Amino acid sequence: MPSQFLIRRAAAVINSGGVIAYPTEAVYGLGCDPDDPDAVVRLLSIKQRSLDHGLIVIAATIDQLENYLAPMSKSQRQKLVRSWPGPQTWVAPAADRAPVWLTGKHDTIAVRVTAHPVASALCRQCGHGLVSTSANLAGGPPARDVRKVRRALGDELDYILNGPVGGLAQPTPIRDLVTGKILRS
Repeated sequence: MPSQFLIRRAAAVINSGGVIAYPTEAVYGLGCDPDDPDAVVRLLSIKQRSLDHGLIVIAATIDQLENYLAPMSKSQRQKLVRSWPGPQTWVAPAADRAPVWLTGKHDTIAVRVTAHPVASALCRQCGHGLVSTSANLAGGPPARDVRKVRRALGDELDYILNGPVGGLAQPTPIRDLVTGKILRS
C-alpha cells in the first residue's frame, strides 16, 4: 500500500486537473476528476479512445456517485448497495446533469464503489469519485504493473501511484442495473 503522503500527492495532481495511473481491482487504471472536462478529454487523448464510449466512475462511497445517477427504484438501489463496496461495475440510468464526457453517446453511466484499498483511499483523499479506465492504449492489453504503464503511456501521465493491483484476473464485471444483463464478465 502506498503511503498516505503518496496518496495525498496523487489526489493533489488529480484535483489540479492532472491525469494519473493508479492500481485497481485487476489492472492499473487511468484517472482524473470526472467533473473536469479538460482532464477527461486529455485522458481520452492519452488512451486514444473515443468520447462516444463513456467512462466508468469509481468512488469510495455511493454518496460520491449520487450526482451522476438518475433516481432509481428501491430494489435497484438495493442491488447497488448489496454489491458494494466491491468489484462490480453497474451501468445505471444517468442523471440529466451527468456530463456527456462521462456518458458518451449513452443515457447511462458506469459506476462502482471500489473496495480496492488504494483506489478507495484515493477517492476519499480527492473528496470525489474518479474516472477509471484501464491504463493502456485503446484495444491494447491492460497494464497490471507500473513498468507496463510506463512502457504503454510513457511521459504522458502527470503521476503514477505505485501499488498492488487486486486479485481479479480480469477487469471488473459490468452489469446493467435495469435489465440485469451482464455486459462484461
